[in-house]
Amino acid sequence: MFPSFLYLLALANSVYACGGDGHTHTHARRSSTPSGLTPPTRPLQWGDINFIHTTDTHGWLLGHQKTSFPEPNYSGDLGDFASFVSHMKEIALQKDVDLLLIDSGDLHDGTGLSDGFPPGGVDAHDSNQFLKQLPYDVMAIGNHELYIYANTLDMHTNFAPALNGRYLSSNVNITTVDANNNTIDVPVGDRFAKFTTRKGKKVTAFGVLFDFTGNDHNTTVQKVEDMVKEEWFTSEIAEEPDFFLLVGHMPVQRDNWPLVFNAIRAVHPETPIFIFGGHTHIRDCVQLDNRSMSLESGRYMETVGWMSANVSSSTSSDPISFSRRYLDTNRLTYQFHTGTSDSTSSSSSHYPRSNSHSGHDDHDHDHDQGQGHSHSSSPLPSFDTPLGLQITQGLNALSDHFNLSFQFGIAPEDFTINQVAYPSSNSILTLMGAQVLPFSLTVSRSNFSSTSSSSSSSSSNSSDFVTIEGTNTTVPPFLMLTNSGSLRFDIYAGPFTKNDQLTASPFADAFNYIPGVEWGVALGVRGALDEAGEARRIRKRDGGLGGLGGLGNELEKREEELYRRGDVRRRYMDWMASQVRRHDTPDTSDEDEDLTLGYVTTDSCPGIGDDTLHTPLRSFDIPDFISSDDPFAIGGTPISQATASSSSSSSSVNSTSSSNPILTNSTLVDLVFVDFIQDQLLGILNDVQAQTSGVDKTKKKEFGAGDVKTYSTLLSTEVLGVWAIGNWS
Repeated sequence: MFPSFLYLLALANSVYACGGDGHTHTHARRSSTPSGLTPPTRPLQWGDINFIHTTDTHGWLLGHQKTSFPEPNYSGDLGDFASFVSHMKEIALQKDVDLLLIDSGDLHDGTGLSDGFPPGGVDAHDSNQFLKQLPYDVMAIGNHELYIYANTLDMHTNFAPALNGRYLSSNVNITTVDANNNTIDVPVGDRFAKFTTRKGKKVTAFGVLFDFTGNDHNTTVQKVEDMVKEEWFTSEIAEEPDFFLLVGHMPVQRDNWPLVFNAIRAVHPETPIFIFGGHTHIRDCVQLDNRSMSLESGRYMETVGWMSANVSSSTSSDPISFSRRYLDTNRLTYQFHTGTSDSTSSSSSHYPRSNSHSGHDDHDHDHDQGQGHSHSSSPLPSFDTPLGLQITQGLNALSDHFNLSFQFGIAPEDFTINQVAYPSSNSILTLMGAQVLPFSLTVSRSNFSSTSSSSSSSSSNSSDFVTIEGTNTTVPPFLMLTNSGSLRFDIYAGPFTKNDQLTASPFADAFNYIPGVEWGVALGVRGALDEAGEARRIRKRDGGLGGLGGLGNELEKREEELYRRGDVRRRYMDWMASQVRRHDTPDTSDEDEDLTLGYVTTDSCPGIGDDTLHTPLRSFDIPDFISSDDPFAIGGTPISQATASSSSSSSSVNSTSSSNPILTNSTLVDLVFVDFIQDQLLGILNDVQAQTSGVDKTKKKEFGAGDVKTYSTLLSTEVLGVWAIGNWS
């Protein structure tokens, strides 16, 4: 017999205390460079001003620890990165040039290090202590710092002061109280920074967030178009620096950087402008004119961005010679560019540290400035620095403190978001919609027996109850919905730990439901939610649901609203798919077959941006929403059976047991959904009902927030763990 939900919950809660639970605790530690990595293709090109850039780290400070490629490409942890920065700073001193370290925001929401804190903690507070140890010159706020007020307050109170005026939030305020308990509305960090580099270059810097609308109460995001009209902004750009440094959580293309750029150009037509963006998780570069460059450096500590330029040698009107590179974040990359090794040793062929800048870096260069490019047999310096080792040790201690290695079960295979077609059996979307949600949420309904009983009478007759296979749980029939963007990362075969659970599903969303929704209407909601994302236009559907009619405006606005609330999945997926399209051409070289999987970047800047060559991962389109209505569902009825023919029911794969009812379009069901999409779902639900009812809308129930109830005490961060305990143990 399947274990009770209370037993599952006790096991899941035991992740906060090691020992005595009967489950395995694995403590994976990486001691050196993983095997099978491809080294960089050429040295970095240096200028008189140089930048190292990170963005969208989302708590990935212990690196990517799985062995399936492309994960080893990104296996370096924050301690390794700190050692890399230390060596690069030393090289900059030797070359007598400037090197600035930049970050474009989103430190929260992504792994157990940021999100696995015990009750009473604040997201990313502990993991951010390690970021504060790096010598960042400028950091900017991201939207993930704003979803929860406590996180924003922590950044304002505890993080920003550590950067001494260099944590920038030019258009983001927080409402709090001062020392006299007066309410004040102030920037989370600082609006701008003016400073002088080691080599004497004067810098004016801003930190800009895109037009984000998903921020919590008592936080304010000013639109970019309004910010550039502010008196303080026009005043601060009046004096010409040696260059402007625009750092912000906004993609370098298809957003509002041109508004900031043009405002500066109107005053200073030829002053160099360096832009470092983020948010869409891609590698990208563009030049808005020949005296500027804009760089976006990926996500999840998979990419370190590099930009360099020679500004001192150019006149005020000459084009500036820029270079940019996207580095894979592993020790082999770091050692290649710093001329170091895992331990001090003798080598007859040292990795070159760097070349001086001499144009775009799409070709190798033979010369350097006498720093680091050596082919002697002298010992290579050790890569690890005291600070780097200290950070790695501290991160591992934090992982132990959060019990992130607690093992829920063993994943039998890789489950990926978009490397396989949906609904393939090894798609994590199929796993979540067809198995995890029906299993975990309905089992947890044992805590809600009274609620379930009361809802049963409003949802369906007792004969319509659904029995979930593999359990002793019987619930009213349901359709479960969640947005695919809630799944942020793949699951890899092997131990499935607390950290893996939070990595795959880091957002602590609740599951609500509306009882008494007709099955045909529920299916219509599911179809309507996908219309804009799948086809990019309004379509008509078959199956008696009628045309979308009044849904048009809802669907046209949906994608833009999701983006403004922070959903970047569509842009990232489009970027991944474009890599495959460019690669799958008749002129693809046979040499590509020997490359490891990884990013293959094509951007709008001259030359080759990727530091290491790869072959792209397969990428398939995925739906914006997933549900329990596909042919692999454990409970409910597949979407193809909306007409409830008994013959089609018998052909379903792993759907309902033989004792389960056959649903018709008029069967009343529980419409279960993640609370993140509640407002959107209610509007579409009522519109679909009006389109499909065939009767006057005034005679049908208008669903509102008062009809929404709590379906389960489980959060979206917990359902995978419950599934793994019950099915992967």
